[in-house]
Amino acid sequence: MPGSESSFPKTWTYTSHDEVETAAIGAAIGRAARAGAVIALVGNLGAGKTRLTRAVAKALEVDEKLVTSPTFVLIQEYAGRLPVFHFDTYRLGSVDEFLDLGVEEYFEAGGVCLIEWADRVAGVLPDDVLRIEIDITGESTRVFKFAAHGPIAQSILNDVTRNVADAHKEG
Repeated sequence: MPGSESSFPKTWTYTSHDEVETAAIGAAIGRAARAGAVIALVGNLGAGKTRLTRAVAKALEVDEKLVTSPTFVLIQEYAGRLPVFHFDTYRLGSVDEFLDLGVEEYFEAGGVCLIEWADRVAGVLPDDVLRIEIDITGESTRVFKFAAHGPIAQSILNDVTRNVADAHKEG
C-alpha cells in the first residue's frame, strides 16, 4: 500500500519485562534483518546487549550457544541465513583501534553487524544504522529505545514494530 511505510516510526520504545520478552524482541529484529544492516547496541554492563545479540543471531539461524560476548577477541563471526559480525568495543582504547579491525569491510560484507558499546565508536558508524539503547529499569525489566537512521534501519524497524503490533493483536 503506497505511503503505508510512513505510518511506522523512526523511533520506537519497547519495554521487556523478562528474558523471554527480550529474546522475543531480539528474534523479531533477527527475522527483519537485511544484508548490510548495522545495529548499534548501547547500555550499561548487564543491560542485555549480548542476550539481545544471541536472540538476533538465533533468528538468523546461528547456533545461539556459539554466541558469546567478544570482549577479549573484539569480534566474533557466525554463519547463518546472513553472516553475523558481532563486535564488542568495550576494551578498545580509541576509535582508531576499531577502524584497525577493518570494520568498513565488515559493514560492506552483506551481513548483519551488531556492535556492543556502540556509543564509543558512534562517529565512525555508517549513516544507515539502527541504534538500540537499553536501559535497566528493574531486576529483569529493560526499556529498549530504537532509533532508525537510513533506509535499511528504517525497514528493519518497520518490520519489528509491525510484527510486535501483530503479536499483541493475536495475544
